[in-house]
Amino acid sequence: MKFAVVTFGCRVNQADSRALEAALRGRGASPGRADDADLVVVNTCSVTASADQAARQAIRRVHRLNPRARVAVTGCHATRRPVELARLPGVLRVVPNARKEQAGALATELTTAATAGDGFGHGGGACGSRIEPGAAGRTTWTLSAQTGCAEACAYCVVPATRGRPTSRPVDLVLGELEVAAAAGFKEVTLAGVHLGSWGRDLVPVLSLVDLLRAVARLDLPLRVRISSLEPMDCSHELIDLVAGDPRFAPHFHLPLQHASDRVLRAMRRPYTLAAYDRLVTGVRERLPHAAIGTDVIAGFPGETDDDFAWSAAYLARSPLTSLHVFPYSDRPGTVASAMTPKVPGRVVRTRAEALRAVGLELARRFRLSQAGQVRRALTLEDGAVALTDNYLKVRIPPGRARNEWVELRLENEAGALTGTVVV
Repeated sequence: MKFAVVTFGCRVNQADSRALEAALRGRGASPGRADDADLVVVNTCSVTASADQAARQAIRRVHRLNPRARVAVTGCHATRRPVELARLPGVLRVVPNARKEQAGALATELTTAATAGDGFGHGGGACGSRIEPGAAGRTTWTLSAQTGCAEACAYCVVPATRGRPTSRPVDLVLGELEVAAAAGFKEVTLAGVHLGSWGRDLVPVLSLVDLLRAVARLDLPLRVRISSLEPMDCSHELIDLVAGDPRFAPHFHLPLQHASDRVLRAMRRPYTLAAYDRLVTGVRERLPHAAIGTDVIAGFPGETDDDFAWSAAYLARSPLTSLHVFPYSDRPGTVASAMTPKVPGRVVRTRAEALRAVGLELARRFRLSQAGQVRRALTLEDGAVALTDNYLKVRIPPGRARNEWVELRLENEAGALTGTVVV
């Protein structure tokens, strides 16, 4: 049996998809394309209305191109709208997030269901085959250490779709890191829905710093990249740990959402702009070459012209290196969906485009600031692209294989950053 997994959304969804792919391969299924697979899993996101729409369009497209495929839908949109998605053509199962996390059991259920009836073969892949670098075009691995969120952000539907915070025990996280290293992966991203809350639900109570120290004690040949952290969870202790151990990538993603304190209060974000600025300035001082990304929302209900101008001005002068811009959209059931006045859609789009332009300039400025630096990088794709520890993708001369460590001297060539292998 051939399968394909189509993934939308965050790093946690990516980690969930990779775990399911590994489980399906281990049960004899072989990866293929969505247009000729027997089973297609669509792992959805629901952070915005456009994410919902993209998932539904993907399901319809799979059925149109491959009407014989059995489609399983999971993720946040499937958790929120199971009946609606079950009615779409070709859908075999709708699987909520809580069951998706049991990848092995879900893989058994889906392979059994997809091979039932006429027209489906059994097996087709090597029993016990595993994911390795290069499978499905991926060089790095994403590991979900935590799921769920108990924060009360006014705009966010995730607590309703992911449930209460749940941490994977230390030994399970370390075991998966060992498996990834044994499979040949050299970089792993540690992800979570609210990663900074890792360990608070365990007995005894632990912290993310405790987990990272345990990871460091493994002494595996891995570079570990930390996924998105809420600003209030990024402690000086954590920053010092990353700065002092080259096994951790100098890369932080710290969602701001807005630079107006008035809007932050309306969003129910538990910090001020001054606190956030102290945090990112501290990261820049401790790690001068670190990548520091953020998320921002354009057009939150009640956002005035002055709020927007203040936010855009701060972002432009900040030490951030990249922006992920979300045009605001109502999520039914959230506090923000009932807030007024709404910002007109055309204004939301205009403000989002302006913030994206700020983000492009921040990224350009950061890339060119790295010219002359020597950074450790991992080759991707066909070996002609490499990812640096501080999250820069650069072209390098051909002749390298995928998944090789290289030391790169970064160079500014006519305004573009390239890399020359020095080791």
